[in-house]
Amino acid sequence: MGFLESCLRRITRMPTERPLEPIDMEWLCKGVLSISWNDGHKGVYPVRHLRQHCPCAGCVDEWTGERRLKPDSIPLLILLEDIEPVGRYAFRIKWSDGHDTGIYAYTALRNMCQCDICVPNKPKKKQLL
Repeated sequence: MGFLESCLRRITRMPTERPLEPIDMEWLCKGVLSISWNDGHKGVYPVRHLRQHCPCAGCVDEWTGERRLKPDSIPLLILLEDIEPVGRYAFRIKWSDGHDTGIYAYTALRNMCQCDICVPNKPKKKQLL
C-alpha cells in the first residue's frame, strides 16, 4: 500500500463530527427564546441577554475583545424583530433598537445558553420597584 492510500485510509476511519446546527426555535415566554440544537440540548436565551452580548465589531473591540457595549445601555424591553440564517453557521438578528450587525455563530450562540444546566447559579435579578 502506498503513502497516499495509507493516509486516505486513516482519514476515512476518523470519526466525523456533525457541525452544530439549530433544529427548532420557539418562544418559551415573553422575551425568552428557546433553540433546540442537533446535539440534543435545548438552549434558553433571554433576548436582552443576547442583545447585551452582541458579537459585532461595534459592540466588541476586534483587537482586544473588550466589550464596548455597556449592558445597562440596553433597554429593559428590547425586542427581537427578525432572525435570519447566515449560511449554515450563524444567525443575523435585527433588534428593536435598530441594531442589526451582529452575526451570532452557532457555536457562540450555543455557549450563550442561560438554561439551568449551563448556568446553574444565576445572579440575582434587580428589582424594578
